[in-house]
Amino acid sequence: MIDELPADTVRKVCDPSLIQCKTTEELSPVDDIIGQERALRALRFGLDIENHGFNIFVAGYPGTGKTTTVRSFLVDVAKSKPAPIDWVYVYNFKKQGEPRAIEMPRGMGVVFKRDLEELLNGARKVLPEAFESEEYILRRQSLVKAVEAQRDKLLAEVNEKAKKKGFVLRPSQSGLLIVPVVEGQPISDQEMAALDPELLEKIADAREELNTELRSAMRELRKLESEVSSKVEALNRDVALFAIGHFVADLRENYSQNEEAVAYIDDVEQTILSNLPVFVQPPQQTQPNAQELVARERFFRNFEVNVIVDNGELEGAPIVVEMNPTYLNLFGQIEKEARFGVLMTDFTMIQPGSLHKANGGYLMIPVEELLKAPLSWESLKRALKNREIVIEEAPQVAGTLATRGLKPEPIPLDVKVILVGDPSIYELLYTRDPDFKELFKVKAHFDITMPRTKENIMKYASAMANVCAREGLKHLDAEAAAKVIEYSVRLADDQEKLSTRFADVADIVREATFYATKEKAKHVSAAHVKKAIEEKVYRSNLIQEKIQEMIKRRVILIDTQGEKVGQVNGLTVMKYGDFTFGGPSRVTVSIGVGRHGIVDIERESNLGGNIHTKGVMILGGYLQGLFAHDKPLSLSARLVFEQSYAGVDGDSASSTELYALLSTLSGLPIKQNFAVTGSVNQRGQVQAIGGVNEKIEGFFEVCRAGGLTGEQGVLIPASNVQNLMLKEDLVEAIREGKFHIYPIERIEEGIEILTGARAGVRQPDGGFEEGSVYDLVDKRLMEMAQKLREFEGAKE
Repeated sequence: MIDELPADTVRKVCDPSLIQCKTTEELSPVDDIIGQERALRALRFGLDIENHGFNIFVAGYPGTGKTTTVRSFLVDVAKSKPAPIDWVYVYNFKKQGEPRAIEMPRGMGVVFKRDLEELLNGARKVLPEAFESEEYILRRQSLVKAVEAQRDKLLAEVNEKAKKKGFVLRPSQSGLLIVPVVEGQPISDQEMAALDPELLEKIADAREELNTELRSAMRELRKLESEVSSKVEALNRDVALFAIGHFVADLRENYSQNEEAVAYIDDVEQTILSNLPVFVQPPQQTQPNAQELVARERFFRNFEVNVIVDNGELEGAPIVVEMNPTYLNLFGQIEKEARFGVLMTDFTMIQPGSLHKANGGYLMIPVEELLKAPLSWESLKRALKNREIVIEEAPQVAGTLATRGLKPEPIPLDVKVILVGDPSIYELLYTRDPDFKELFKVKAHFDITMPRTKENIMKYASAMANVCAREGLKHLDAEAAAKVIEYSVRLADDQEKLSTRFADVADIVREATFYATKEKAKHVSAAHVKKAIEEKVYRSNLIQEKIQEMIKRRVILIDTQGEKVGQVNGLTVMKYGDFTFGGPSRVTVSIGVGRHGIVDIERESNLGGNIHTKGVMILGGYLQGLFAHDKPLSLSARLVFEQSYAGVDGDSASSTELYALLSTLSGLPIKQNFAVTGSVNQRGQVQAIGGVNEKIEGFFEVCRAGGLTGEQGVLIPASNVQNLMLKEDLVEAIREGKFHIYPIERIEEGIEILTGARAGVRQPDGGFEEGSVYDLVDKRLMEMAQKLREFEGAKE
């Protein structure tokens, strides 16, 4: 007979003396991140290596503090890194619609913007003054008068020739007209029509000769005007250069080390010189209309500088945490504004995204949000592969719309991307996305547990002190800290581990502070921690209590006393939101002669999962190996979870089902004061399962509700003893002998406890001990095989 577990082994308490303080206020706050040495080592490697593709995926379950940990870690790492350069967008005077990106030393983007504003403002001020100066007016008048004198002389000569030939020159909208003169008076077209034909012919010949001379004169005149225009333009450029030259020269000198900036300054200078009339605009007699004002504003806007990344005040590398990684938030956007009913844009409306802000540093993104955002994941991969940030309209990226718009020059990308998410997402991306393994070569896996050592217990207590100090909570005394440690062990489901789900542990500290404050206690005590845990359970266990009530009222049929053949109390785990609890479920078996083997009713009704089906099939292998040496298995058995209306999965009930099957075959009843959990292999070994604490506590609550008899208990796999961290009232019931836990390694041990009979050992003749469970089963199977042979023989 297997010995039951003593009370001291089902809950490994924490000795308050291990905390080494009276309250956590005495402890020094721990600066290091505890319990994640593997993840931190991977993070250090991923952040330090500079080769392409070594971005990081931080894998961990919710509540392990991975996001907070990575943020804190990045802050420390970024301090030692240099701040990156600035980036500005400027107008492209050579290719409109393709703004140029210019890099600037850190903090110089804003300075460059201010310098260009001063250049433009200076030009708009000094150019009108220069062109209104007396010196310029005299020089321009000198050029114009010289040409006008030549023009007047040329026109006088032509007019004189016209008079000699009987014509006079008259100006018109279409140019100079040659008008005939008769008897000293110019005549009209009607009067010419009445003249003698011979005279008309002479006039026409003379006019043609004069026209030839006039065209020659006009060519000379246009040549003079072109010369004066060129001279005036050259004068204007000289005057403008003299006026703004010192502004431009200073800029070229200040930015001489930046070829792109100098080239842009040259373009600005040439654009100003080519558009002097806009700068030297004479006063208008009438108010300009709105469109003229907008056109003038847009012209001057071309000289602005759009500082898209300003790292002037940044110390160290930038850290950007993008919690909403939409395409626009990551890559920026080109904004638009409505003017006269039309949406318009320009390079000054280019807005940066998180990639721009994190360039030269670190960008942290929750991967689940990234994958949910349309276009974001594929665009991020493209940016990392091409090492550049391209700002495009979302419809253009998706290929759904092709419109003419701005096409900003791409900016080189040098960023370390850290994705944070569930390990299952990592596995999905690694196996399904070929680009992922090339771009995210570093995995920082956050563990959900850490070893329960004295050193780690002290670190855990220091972490509690951190939370209390940071959030202004009441500090914990040593007994309270020990209770929090025990709660952490329960979360870890392992007596030798502490949970790294620090978010859940910190919540207990916060809730315990709430109850301590209500009682006006100076510090949080163990009673406050216990109450916080109990209240947390009470807020969530309504469904559990409803099920227990249904069991008590016999709506759900569970027996906790007596004996039944082919009926065993199995143990299941249910999860509703944030609350997980266990409870009993009746498993029954019926058998008959046949060749169908073991039939899983849950599977047949589409309520059983694949793992559960596998566990049922293992039962056939166990029976085959143990009893089918001298006969075929000639049975049809039906296994079912009674009153189960939801899906059943997992193999933790396979030992329960085997006990029920052995009971039915042997005819020996099963004691209903026991519940059973554990999976089984084909060799009859009972294997570990999950949720052992919840399962035991669930059956205990059912028994307590019906009245503890001192005979009730559970059978669990011996390998699960190390996972026990049961509630204190259950531990006390075990100590008082009111409840029992038996660790089972083999099916034989369990069937002996459940039936009170020996399991049976195989004898030299191939049979089993007389009267043992296996002997009865073997004989029953032999009988069934014989009946099947007789039945099949009779049919033939």
